[in-house]
Amino acid sequence: MSLSDKYLTIDTPENVAFGYDVAGIGSRFLATIVDTLLIIILMVIVNVASLFLTTILLGSNWVDEAVVVWVGAILGLLSFGLFWGYYIVFEMMWNGQSPGKRWVGLRVLKLDGTPITLVESVVRNLIRLIDFLPFYYGFGVVTMFINEQSRRLGDLAAGTLVVYDTGVITLDELSQDSMILGLRAQTISPETEQLPIERLTTHDMAMIEDYLRRRFDLANRFEVAAKMSERLHAQMELPDPGLKGAQADELLAEIYKFAKLRASRRS
Repeated sequence: MSLSDKYLTIDTPENVAFGYDVAGIGSRFLATIVDTLLIIILMVIVNVASLFLTTILLGSNWVDEAVVVWVGAILGLLSFGLFWGYYIVFEMMWNGQSPGKRWVGLRVLKLDGTPITLVESVVRNLIRLIDFLPFYYGFGVVTMFINEQSRRLGDLAAGTLVVYDTGVITLDELSQDSMILGLRAQTISPETEQLPIERLTTHDMAMIEDYLRRRFDLANRFEVAAKMSERLHAQMELPDPGLKGAQADELLAEIYKFAKLRASRRS
């Protein structure tokens, strides 16, 4: 794993690199503005409901004042939980994204490129208070400006990083994606059609796709293809055919296109 100013690169054991563009301070603030507006709207709703309910209870002769106090305390806790739990709940539900981050196209990851867990989410969001309290606000912003990856104090403490989310390639984009990957004229041999590719995992397919996107820029392209071919055959519980050079490269392209075609036929 390597981290430059604007790019996070994760090296897999197969010598294939997965890369993420590091989010800048501008896009992060835009996402924060969206999330803050949503939090304000939700808190206004809760407070209006609290005021409405309290007024009704106070006007009822059969309700004890202690009940009103308890209701107010519960709604106060709800507002507190909303303020603190908004980011944590969404980041756990949406794999590192809040509504604001999803709208802007950002995602929170750990520095090793893996998804954040509850621990990282809690740490980075508890320290959010220090980042954005009026007294410390300047300090939090200065930290983001000074840090080369625009990481705030919460990110530094939790070991997280905000990156641009690349999204998922859909079947509707297959023809355009094939042109990008150089597969438009790629044929599928009968031997490849007999492979049990259903044994390949989502990670395996993502690894193949990333290789195909980068293969023309790889200095050791054919060496990487040979290692990947060996790994994929092991995953499919088949003996290694010992493919080298262009043969291994072509096999990876055929497997990728065959998997996409099979998926499109099932849909």
